Parts: sequence; C-alpha cells; structure tokens
Amino acid sequence: MLLYISKRLLVAFCVCVTVSAISFALMFLSGDPAIVIAGAGGRAQDAEAVRIAYGFDRPIIIQYLDWVGSALTGDLGTSVYFNVPVTEIIANRVGVTLNLGVMSFLLALVVAVPLGIAAALRPNGWIDRLALVLAVTGQAIPSFWLGLMAIVVFGVWYGWVPISGAETWQGYILPVIVLSYYAMPAMMRITRSGMIDVLGTDYIRAARAKGLPSGTVVFRHALRNAVLPLVSLAAVQLGLLLSGSIVIESVFALNGLGRLAWESLLRSDMPVVQAIILILSLLYVLLTTLADILNATLDPRLRGAA
Repeated sequence: MLLYISKRLLVAFCVCVTVSAISFALMFLSGDPAIVIAGAGGRAQDAEAVRIAYGFDRPIIIQYLDWVGSALTGDLGTSVYFNVPVTEIIANRVGVTLNLGVMSFLLALVVAVPLGIAAALRPNGWIDRLALVLAVTGQAIPSFWLGLMAIVVFGVWYGWVPISGAETWQGYILPVIVLSYYAMPAMMRITRSGMIDVLGTDYIRAARAKGLPSGTVVFRHALRNAVLPLVSLAAVQLGLLLSGSIVIESVFALNGLGRLAWESLLRSDMPVVQAIILILSLLYVLLTTLADILNATLDPRLRGAA
C-alpha cells in the first residue's frame, strides 16, 4: 500500500508541476505583460518601468521559480486591477464557491446513488426508466437555460426563493439544485451499471442462496464493490462542480471564484486568473489522488495493478 501511495503522490507531483507551468504561462498569453499593465495609453518608458518593477526583464525560468516560491508561501501576487494581494480577493470569494460546490455535490450524491441502486434492482422497471429520463434530460439541458427557467418559475412567478445573491441560505437553493442536476446523470448511471454487474456475480448468488436478507446482500456485499468506479467519478464531479460553476454563478449573481475568473479575464487581470486556475487545478489533483488511494483501500487488487 505504501508503494502504491508513493506512486500516486509522484504522479500528482508531476501534474502539479505541469499545472503550475501552464498557470505561469498565462501571464504572457496576451503578449508583453508590462505593456498590458501599463495600459493602452502608457508610454514606452512606463512599460519599461513596469517591466523592471515586476521583474519581467529577468530570464523566464528565474521568473517562474520566483513565482512558484512565492506561491508556496501563500503569496500569489498583486491584482493589476484592484492593486491588492490576490490572496485577499480570493479569500473573499472562495467561500461562495465552496458552499455551492459542496452542497451541489452532496445533493447529487444523495439523489443519484439510491436512484441508481433502485434502478439496478429492477432493470427496465419504472424506476429504471425514470432514471434514464432524468439522466438524458440532465445531460441534454444546458445549465444556464435550466437556471434561467428556475429563476422565472420559482423566483419571479411564485416568489418562493431569492433569484440572486447569497446573503442568506435561501439564495443557494436554486443554484444548488441546478448545479447538482448537472452531476446527477453520470453518478446515477455508473451506480446502476456497477450494481448490475456485481449483482450478477457468483458470490452474490451464493450469498442469496445462503438465505441472507436482501438488504444485507445489496448494501453490505454488492454496494462495496459497485461503489469503486463511483468513488473516482465522484472526485472528478466534485472537482468539476468547484471549478466549473462560472455559468451558475453568473446566472444567479453569486460572487464566487468562477465569476471572479470571468471578470478578471475581461479586465486582463492575469495574476488573479493565474491564482484561480492554480488553486482549482491543485484541488482537482488532490481529489483524484485521494479517490485513487481510497479505491486501493477498498479493493486491494488495485494496488498490484499500479
């Protein structure tokens, strides 16, 4: 197990280095960063002063190593637009994204897993057909359209919930439901397919032949093996919900990291964009690595396959 964890951590480290290099390169995506910071009306002398002040006149590798070293100490640079530390801006916005992503993930998990299990126990039954309809519609309907329709119906017509903002917990109801509906189909279908495969194995038939209760067979014996692919998918879905909520945050006017990234792109505030991409990417790598380790803990066969 220790060797397996070491290999996974090595892979995660290599991915983190690659992500950091890509994030650093974003500073130069729009051309000379000194000219961008100096502004459209800046003179050549202003751009040169900015180049010296920010260290853009040094070799690229030195700039990258300094940037990584600063990031490791929590210094992600200074916002070009606000002229305040990037960490301060992100700290004010990250709570909204975390609340939205985690609550959406938990709601999707609570709905998708039981529905997937029920669909697997009665293939081609009405629950299975309902799950299929939900999966197809969830993958086909654009999240921004569903969000707008939810605002119109439940916020404008009936006035049950707020249509924007996150000042109260009610402001999270619609965006959480809409965002979780995006993650439900994949989790539901993989739970169903995994349970169907496991329920057809010899050891499950043997457990039933021994007269074990149906609940024990399903939840104690079958679900443990069927959940293995779901663990990996759940980690991916949580990472996507945290990093891909820009549309939902924009529709519901939530001041999270997704909306901040979009606003920073419009302002050419690349230090903020760099930091957001770096943080969300590292979080994504962390989640997938933990999922691999958890899978190896649940199924020892995976350790030898690595």
